[in-house]
Amino acid sequence: MHIDGAFGLWAAASPSLRVLTAGMDLADSWATDAHKTLNVPYDCGMAIVRDPADSIAAFRTGGDYLIYSGLDPWDVTPELSRRARGVPAWAAMRSLGRSGIAALLDRLHANALAMAAGLESIDGIDVVNEVVYTQVMFRTGSDAATRALGEAILVDGTAAVTGAEWRGRAALRCSMSSWVTTTDDIERTVDAIRRLSAV
Repeated sequence: MHIDGAFGLWAAASPSLRVLTAGMDLADSWATDAHKTLNVPYDCGMAIVRDPADSIAAFRTGGDYLIYSGLDPWDVTPELSRRARGVPAWAAMRSLGRSGIAALLDRLHANALAMAAGLESIDGIDVVNEVVYTQVMFRTGSDAATRALGEAILVDGTAAVTGAEWRGRAALRCSMSSWVTTTDDIERTVDAIRRLSAV
């Protein structure tokens, strides 16, 4: 079994959010995106496998010019000539440490809860998901109005939201992933959405 934990796998690092990942340890492999939570360059994704033999079977290449020394870089990636993408992710994890990553996740979750509460205070806006982590999805009364609001938010420039579909209807998704986001940023975003949704 494989788990795509692009955002969610990081919840395991927070004692207060770890319950969201219960049972994930039973998987055979996991993937996550370091850029979404650790704010490192975009191409710093991670794939983790329980048994290195699985990775070797999938990726190992051959060539008489390759000198094998055990578990080599070409055993775990399809690219032989790539830059050291793991260095920024390693540096972020090393500098934050376990407690710093936990604090970051807790702050991102608190921002998501504050965003959801702010959005729920706006007439005509419905938060459609239970905000248990860092994602907030919301919509207005119609698909057309929801899409128009999403476009207006992007043009306004106060925040970036992405379009989504939730249970067959248009929605907007706000991902709390930046370590620099403050409560003031949340309030400015909610104010902008309030203003734009009233137009």
